[in-house]
Amino acid sequence: MNLVECIPNFSEGRNPQIIQAIADAIQSVPNVWLLHIDTGHDAHRTVYTFVGDILTIGEAAFRAITTAHELINMEDHFGEHPRMGACDVCPFVPLGDTPMESIIQLTHDLGKRLGLENIPIYMYENSAQKPQRKNLAFLRKGEYEGLEGKLKLIEHLPDYGPVVFNKKFGAMVLGARPFLIAYNVNLESKDVGIAKKIAATIREKGYHDENGHHDGLLKGVKAIGWWMEEYQCAQVSTNIVDTQLSDVKDVFDAVRDEAKKYNIDVITSELIGLIPLDMILKAGRKITPKETNVEILQSIVFNYLGWRNIGEERIIEKVLDKLMKN
Repeated sequence: MNLVECIPNFSEGRNPQIIQAIADAIQSVPNVWLLHIDTGHDAHRTVYTFVGDILTIGEAAFRAITTAHELINMEDHFGEHPRMGACDVCPFVPLGDTPMESIIQLTHDLGKRLGLENIPIYMYENSAQKPQRKNLAFLRKGEYEGLEGKLKLIEHLPDYGPVVFNKKFGAMVLGARPFLIAYNVNLESKDVGIAKKIAATIREKGYHDENGHHDGLLKGVKAIGWWMEEYQCAQVSTNIVDTQLSDVKDVFDAVRDEAKKYNIDVITSELIGLIPLDMILKAGRKITPKETNVEILQSIVFNYLGWRNIGEERIIEKVLDKLMKN
């Protein structure tokens, strides 16, 4: 079985009936396993993580996205997280020996099919048909509110689907990519301005000021700062898009060190979705150079990062192993 992970992000984090309906749509397809649902009230966004055979996972994504098309109205959507559609972004990630080329073909087949459902589709990352479209931020610039105007510009025509504004759904980004880690650090501060400055300092693209451009501290990291009502604090939200260049410990340490410059501390951090075991072990070996077993390394990392309310159910290999045994 060629396994594929799919991690669609939907613009709904407050209506439990809609969140469950999308989950039911995913689970209605054979040989597809829903591993995790991560709901953010303030972000007004839910991230689903599911794994399936390459022959069936596209159908599960199609059913989930068309369910969102039916139930979510973007005209009424407001949240902290950037977004451009009811299903904002839908990445597919090859697992094991599944070839990336097969995932790229899968995403284009799905994009064509969703386009026939009156959904404008932009292909990104490894599935991008134009170099600048590899970048999610480029495609999402202006968000839902700017989409109607963008669709009138030839450089922003969708890859599949209608070129007219679908005001109920918006548009979505779809593609194949390597594994990334969504990881956030909470500050002991309510000052969103500080969170934004820290994010600009650590992210790879850095920032501009009156003295010119400054490179970021961490390669392979994207970051923004915002307010999290749920935690009553400012948060630095990151995507580790190249796990060979940076890991969760690198991000945690960088945010903590930058926060100290403003005389504040970090409270805790949170993982969105799942993480591969080797990323835990990589971080653990940076924390302690001593030889130790996997379970102890996991515990060390979880404590270091303040992940006190999660466990092995967030490690993708552990979840898959349990599912396959059942």
